Amino acid sequence: MFDYLAILICIILGLALTHLLIGASRLIQLRHGVRLYWVHLAWTFNVIVYVLALWWGMFWWKHLQVWTVQEFFFLAFYTIVVFLLASMLFPHECGEGHDCEAHFFRNKNWFFGILIAALLLDIPETLFKSLDGLRGVPREYFLFLPAVTLIGIVGLWSGNRKVHATLPLLWLAAMIAYETATSIDRIVAT
Repeated sequence: MFDYLAILICIILGLALTHLLIGASRLIQLRHGVRLYWVHLAWTFNVIVYVLALWWGMFWWKHLQVWTVQEFFFLAFYTIVVFLLASMLFPHECGEGHDCEAHFFRNKNWFFGILIAALLLDIPETLFKSLDGLRGVPREYFLFLPAVTLIGIVGLWSGNRKVHATLPLLWLAAMIAYETATSIDRIVAT
């Protein structure tokens, strides 16, 4: 069953990556005719890393032998939410005169709201993997998830550009720390 679901997961997460990469490519191509905003670019990078990490984490589901329709729909919905997160960073059409900073702040509530939703969906996904005996919950998860959720909440509520300048850096630091710690833990355990 996982092979069947994996195709759908790959398509949805692949679309998220495609949207981000096409958006970044358009900014490079139009670099003289658009107003870049480094915070927007940092979040683009962060969401690419997040999508790839999530895609990697979905591989644990390969070992589940018996599937329910609820698990299928839940995982499909989770990846759809992540696609929507990616779609908030770039409009479908980006042309000359595009202002990345204005676009980011116009969509910031949607971006951070969807980010928080994705993080909240990660809780049952991680719990289900643990309950199904696919992967234990890393102890670092109990620090990582509240930290990145707090970043999302601050991003949602703050309009301060200085605050927004620190959030993607904090997010990236948390992501690198978590991925490094849990990967080292896994290597040591094997």
